[in-house]
Amino acid sequence: MKPVSLIQFLIEERRAGRINAELSLLIEVVARACKRIAVATNKGALGGVLGEAGTGNIQGEAQKKLDVISNEILLEANAWGGHLAACASEEMEDPQPIPDMYPKGNHLLMFDPLDGSSNIDVNISVGTIFSVLRCPDGIGEPKAEHFLQPGTTQLAAGYVVYGPATVLVLTFGHGTHEFTLDREVGSFILSRRDIRIPEETGEFAINMSNQRHWEAPMQRYIGELLAGKEGPRGKDFNMRWVASMVADVHRIVTRGGVFYYPLDAKIKSQGGKLRIMYEANPMAFIIEQAGGAATTGRERILELQPTGLHQRVPVFLGSKKEVEVATHYHLEADGAQG
Repeated sequence: MKPVSLIQFLIEERRAGRINAELSLLIEVVARACKRIAVATNKGALGGVLGEAGTGNIQGEAQKKLDVISNEILLEANAWGGHLAACASEEMEDPQPIPDMYPKGNHLLMFDPLDGSSNIDVNISVGTIFSVLRCPDGIGEPKAEHFLQPGTTQLAAGYVVYGPATVLVLTFGHGTHEFTLDREVGSFILSRRDIRIPEETGEFAINMSNQRHWEAPMQRYIGELLAGKEGPRGKDFNMRWVASMVADVHRIVTRGGVFYYPLDAKIKSQGGKLRIMYEANPMAFIIEQAGGAATTGRERILELQPTGLHQRVPVFLGSKKEVEVATHYHLEADGAQG
């Protein structure tokens, strides 16, 4: 069968009436920017891009040089095309308006330019996560509040993982699809269409070093997984933890599994670890479109009404039946307390 390029796939989606020309162009531009980020990450130490940038982002986290470079690449690529009204980045406090010299479009783009960047210096996979919303009608200069839409309103979401291969995973709400970058040709080629995540799994990803800080239902749930065949679950589970969300989620998209970043005593005051707009919502959309589930441990992520551009939430996502068990334990514990 003849390979299908990303551009051909986008044209087919347009012909099917699932996306418009502006959204198609937006995805092409983001994909092209991610190819540039892939080149920068691939050069490693030779490109002078490793190490700290000497600056902090809006969350107070030390920025890597590649965080800053990736952010600039995405901002610059999306400024002039006429497909965006504004964009927002995990690395910046406020949304970035489109410069007045360029035409404006009807879409809002959010991105985490380099997720997992603390891993870049040790040559572990990192990635870019993005989400697309419609700009509300009649809004010429979108502000932060115009981005605060529930995840169910996303028009598109995707991530690119920069690993042994550079892979783009994308959804428009009609299934989840994977494209692999053919470096010789310079194009993303469709490698898996309509991905399905197995409903059951024996693999989980979690930061076990936080165990002592977890809530009781999380302690119970992970305790049962660790008890294996002899425990109440009656089967053995394997743990995997890359600590780069894109890499951990891509493993789930490839072969199933679950990823958890629960609420714990250390992060309770901030509501969770991961950002709803830049990480939780796009990943939840991708996972649900592949037949998986995504909750906060208590409610469906995509139905949450965001209250801030950098709001954080707990994240439970992956194989449907396993996420349902973990969520049930939390709701059961809440009921017992209530």
